[in-house]
Amino acid sequence: MRTVLFVTWSGLPELAADDRLAADRLRARGVDVGSVAWDAAHGAWRSADALVLRSCWDYHLRGTEFLDWLDAVDEAGVPLWNPPHVVRWNAHKRYLIELAEAGLPVVPTALLERGSQEDLDALCAARGWSAVVIKPAIGASAFGARLFGVGDIAADADLARWRSGHDLLVQPFVPEIQSDGEWSLIFLGGAYSHAVRKRPRPGDFRVQYELGGTQQSARPSRAVIEGARAILDGAPGPWLYARVDGVVTEDGFLLMELEMLEPSLFLDVDATAPDRFADAVERLLEVRG
Repeated sequence: MRTVLFVTWSGLPELAADDRLAADRLRARGVDVGSVAWDAAHGAWRSADALVLRSCWDYHLRGTEFLDWLDAVDEAGVPLWNPPHVVRWNAHKRYLIELAEAGLPVVPTALLERGSQEDLDALCAARGWSAVVIKPAIGASAFGARLFGVGDIAADADLARWRSGHDLLVQPFVPEIQSDGEWSLIFLGGAYSHAVRKRPRPGDFRVQYELGGTQQSARPSRAVIEGARAILDGAPGPWLYARVDGVVTEDGFLLMELEMLEPSLFLDVDATAPDRFADAVERLLEVRG
């Protein structure tokens, strides 16, 4: 029997609710599915036929250790999805600048390297940004994300401490997040699967559920799907899953984040999505076969 382990973290050693749906479909097809924390002792993942990164939700807090673990998986020759080179690329959000430089539609982004003394108020004023979101370049679930008015940045003591220890992203605030919401388009096995629209709670800009945001199944336009697909064409591959998070503005669909490491895939909003995920995993097992 083929064995697939969904990779979690020690704070959630069992499968998340979303992933249980996919695991059940795979078990019904004769695949032995279990879970393992990425930092499990004694390399408990080494005997698997494949590893699927899912709820490794502390990777951004233990960046060096997590990258070392990717190296260990690579060296052991255990197939990991998404593959280590894709995960390394996706773990640091400088990829947004790389995609923008390739001509893809990305929310304008500036990277502030750790310890930089650049005047952020001046940078934002020069770019015509009146309000900006600043967040760590390695982060998840709106970790450390804050909204600033230009002119308020230099005096913020907390941000000064963040600057000393983290690479940071600076992006203009996109008001459509509050008025129209953020799209998450899920691609499985190379193909578009389904989508949700996420909205922040009143007065906030963060759409995460744990921060009061909401999400519901939605049907994006063909133009939005094609825009998301074009962005994925600019990312490294191969990959098992990807989630393209973006917002529709007067300039069209703009990428906010490309999630290829540990995103929720919202498998619960479409009754056929868990089967599509299972199909994609089975195809990978057959290729290795």
